Amino acid sequence: MAEMEKKPVPTPHIAAREGEIAETILLPGDPLRAKFIAETFFSDPKQFNSTRNMFGYTGTYQGKRISVMGTGMGCASMGIYSYELINFYGCKNLIRIGTAGAMVPEVHVRDLVFGMGACSTSNYARLFNLPGDYSLIANFDLLRKGVEAAEKRNLTYHVGNILSSDMFYNPDMPKTGVSFDRMGVLAVEMESAALYSNAAYGGARALTMLTISDSLVTGEATSAEERQTSFTDMMEVALDVASTL
Repeated sequence: MAEMEKKPVPTPHIAAREGEIAETILLPGDPLRAKFIAETFFSDPKQFNSTRNMFGYTGTYQGKRISVMGTGMGCASMGIYSYELINFYGCKNLIRIGTAGAMVPEVHVRDLVFGMGACSTSNYARLFNLPGDYSLIANFDLLRKGVEAAEKRNLTYHVGNILSSDMFYNPDMPKTGVSFDRMGVLAVEMESAALYSNAAYGGARALTMLTISDSLVTGEATSAEERQTSFTDMMEVALDVASTL
């Protein structure tokens, strides 16, 4: 990927003007979760984006100016939005708050998972044409703050590797080789590999924190409405971190 010059805003995907997005931004995949967070937790939320119905807001939480915006599903969508936020709008701290499927039995529905690293079936990071495989990792300071916030709230959490998959519905194919769960990967989602790649490339800090919405081990699952509005523990932990930055 060739280095791009900082371009004027608005961008093709974000309608915000310069200064309308805070340096610290929460990134749920679901734009309605962004709307819920802004209306529930922010003082004086102001909407800065509705292009393609990808809602974005800036407001104040505990005296700190914070933004929140949806990113859609998959590395391609996260790649577009996080790239523009970092390189065109100057976002420095990007915290993904999403849902994931548990891949190991010790991780249960509604537990929190912090993505210390992101494995991936996506080709996103390789498109940077690095001379080898790049390790996609979270920013340690954000990770430490997230764990401390979860502990203060007495929440059940796990820290480790997650998997960013390009496929939600996997084809029924014979299994070959070693599985990701056998390698200790805790949960599967679809966006963090792109976020961690773009943060590294753009000199920003990133962290993924997830709520387990279903289990590939037990088959337990939550509803779409629950995922949108009831996973407030994750939202409050993210806001605790954001308010310290």
